Amino acid sequence: MRIRFWGVRGSLPSPQVSSQIQSNIAAIIAQMTPADIETPENRSRFLAGLPPWLSGTVGGNTSCISVALEDDSHELIVFDAGSGLRELGVALTGERARITTYHLFFSHFHWDHLMGLPFFNPAYNPSVGINFYSPKQNLESILAGQMTFPYFPVTMEMMRAKKNFHLLPERNGAAYEVALSGAVICYKKMRHPGDSYSYKVNDGKHKFIYATDVELSAADFIKNEENSRFFQDADLAVIDSQYTLEDAMEKYDWGHSSFNMAVDFAAHWGIKHLVMFHHEPAYNDRKLYNILQSARWHAEQMHFKGIEITLATEGLEILL
Repeated sequence: MRIRFWGVRGSLPSPQVSSQIQSNIAAIIAQMTPADIETPENRSRFLAGLPPWLSGTVGGNTSCISVALEDDSHELIVFDAGSGLRELGVALTGERARITTYHLFFSHFHWDHLMGLPFFNPAYNPSVGINFYSPKQNLESILAGQMTFPYFPVTMEMMRAKKNFHLLPERNGAAYEVALSGAVICYKKMRHPGDSYSYKVNDGKHKFIYATDVELSAADFIKNEENSRFFQDADLAVIDSQYTLEDAMEKYDWGHSSFNMAVDFAAHWGIKHLVMFHHEPAYNDRKLYNILQSARWHAEQMHFKGIEITLATEGLEILL
């Protein structure tokens, strides 16, 4: 199972501005010595030693993650259609259209999770099939609604891909399963304004959870049958970690979690690898990497053993 991150920001796209780039360049120059630029080897060593918030970027696109069950498969599972979906489409268009069938699952339909769909190149290719999934009624009309006048000049009818819309059954928010491409996908309603759904992919070897836009609460820590079946012992979990603890307290009931709560949650359920996701758009890259350090420190201070903690960044790939 290969997981790739195409959009990792929350709420709205947040690209770096010129002042941020200039500030990073100034910080790099301040660390540089004449010896660092004498030879190509020295330059490579200097660049490799820079902190990640200077040598790269977390990324500014909104939620989109792909899951490939097999490297040679012609099918791809995608979670959410934020602005990162455009990047996915551009990248795969350059791979000689290897993917012919997409399975696109929506956590919910706030703008930052569907704004990339009108710009998804494969959707305009008649040789491609796209399956859309959600537990919400009226899935097709919800997606088509953002592509109508005066909001957008191209309608969904102009997408020439073969489109199929699948309503996932829902009964009182319990977890249910759908078999797909040799894997089983579960989904579960979570706490978020207007509801949001988390998904788990189980390919028989590994368990991957996508849990964005969730305000974790005491109910998510209860070790009942439903929670245990969904969360326990996942190999990898992408979890909403949008806020610091202070911001989470100020923005109670906004539908997002603090990084502290995400770490506690991962430890509670025996999750092996936590990826912090849906980053606050007002946080710059340096703050996000400071939050990553704080999350790791929190796990150490709480004596949580065996948890790997990673910051979601655009282009990140994780192989299970």
